[in-house]
Parts: sequence; C-alpha cells; structure tokens
Amino acid sequence: MRRTKLSALARSITLFASVAAPCLAQAADLLPPLPPEPLPPPVEIGGGWYLRGDVGVGAASVSAISTTVLKGSLPDGYRYDQKAIESQFFAGGGVGYQFGSYFHGDVTAEYRGGGKLTFQDSYGADCLLADCRGVNAYQANLASVVVMANGYIDLGTWYGVTPFIGGGVGTAFHEFSGFNDRGFGTASGGYGFAKDKHSNTLAWAAMAGLAYSVTPNLKLELGYRYLNLGDVRSGVVNCINQDCGGAIYKVKEVTSHDVRIGMRWLLGGIVAPAVAEYQPEPTPLVRKY
Repeated sequence: MRRTKLSALARSITLFASVAAPCLAQAADLLPPLPPEPLPPPVEIGGGWYLRGDVGVGAASVSAISTTVLKGSLPDGYRYDQKAIESQFFAGGGVGYQFGSYFHGDVTAEYRGGGKLTFQDSYGADCLLADCRGVNAYQANLASVVVMANGYIDLGTWYGVTPFIGGGVGTAFHEFSGFNDRGFGTASGGYGFAKDKHSNTLAWAAMAGLAYSVTPNLKLELGYRYLNLGDVRSGVVNCINQDCGGAIYKVKEVTSHDVRIGMRWLLGGIVAPAVAEYQPEPTPLVRKY
C-alpha cells in the first residue's frame, strides 16, 4: 500500500514538472531586456579658445604740445594758438580664451590711421595789425600699431545679451610722418620739415560694451573704449630759408574715444559621442505543445 502511494506521488511530480517547465521557459523568454549602458559624456573640442576681429572709429585728441629748441631759445611772446587731430579709423584682430562664464581675456593687435595733426604757434609783440607776429602752421600724420593684453568681466547673460567691462595695457608703435612747418606774418616765406619719426609708448585702455550670442560659437560685440596712446615726438625740424634752431615738437597724451564693432568666434565646441545604430531585440522563442 505504501509503495503504491509513493509511486502515485512520483507520477504526480513528474506530470507537474512536464507541464510547468515550458511555462517557466516562456516566462524567462519574456523578461524585459537589460537597460543600455549610459553614453560617455560629451567631448569639448577646442576648449575656450576664440578668435576675434574689430573695426571702428575714434575721436582723437591731444592734451598739449611743447617745443624743445636745440640751438638758442624760443622767441619772445611764443605761444601755441590752436591744436587739433582728426578722427582715426582702426582695424585689428586677436586670440583669446573664455575662462568660465564671467571672465575672458585676449591679446590683440590693431592698426590705427587717419590721424592728421595740425597746430599753430606764434611769437612777437601783440598788436592790432594782422602781420606783426610771426605765425607757424604745422601739420603731420600719425599712424600707430597697438598691441595689447586685455581682460573682460562678463556681467551675466539675459536673452543672449551679455554686458561686459574691461581694461587693457600694452605698447603703441607710432609713425609720425609728413611733418612740415609753413611761416606767415613776420615769418612769411619760412618752411621747415622733419624726417619721419618712429617711437613706441605705453598704451592703456578701459572698455565697456554688449555681446550678443548669434550662435553658440559666434558672438557680435558693440563697445566703447577709452584709449591712451601716450606722447609722440617729431624728428628735428630743418628750415630751408632761415635758421629755426633745430626744434623738436612733443605731442602730449594722445587719447581717443573709440566706438568698436567686433566679433568673437569660439574654436570648436561640444561634440556629442557617436550613438550606436539601433538594433531591435530578437523575438523570443515561443514553444507550442
């Protein structure tokens, strides 16, 4: 009797296993696939480096003019009556780096031209007659190459617009050319000239402006700059038909209020990793009995 019950139990277990095994196999086949591995982080190509270019115009001015006479002394009643320098145009470029969201810096070089300088002096006793004083009218051309290191603080970004302030320091390489002197009044008929003079001076600047993000890699800028170019000297003036004492003229503190339009082009950018081509999961095998 006991053996009969054991045989019946064994047959029941065997029957259950034969029925349950296909169901368990099918359930295993229907398990959801494992989630894909996370993609590697995007790679930044080029870092924060950028190229820049600028053009603009500057309202130039000079603070004073002085004369050094190599032979003799200045005549009695000598004074400067007027001085002026024309506006300058400029164009330049440079390379820089964006240090995070709030600071960027660059090194730039620009050419400045169009700065025609005119001034006038006179000497002698004051009188009512127009020609009782000697008058000298001078003119010369000033061109400069300015190399500067600049730093800017970005004040935040709203709707793609970033206001900034900054400053710079560097060197200005000047060419003072075409210097000539024409005499009038009691100096009528006098004429002098000086050879072109090359010099370099300390230059510094203060800037403010707005930058607009056209694309993630391109920014357009509109800015103001105060630029101090230092002092400029002429060569020794030689007179043709009278002795002028070998004078040298010093133009003190050439400055300019500049309006600039520029662009910054970010080199490279964020490059996402390549995504593997999608391969659908194979259809699970279904066993039929």
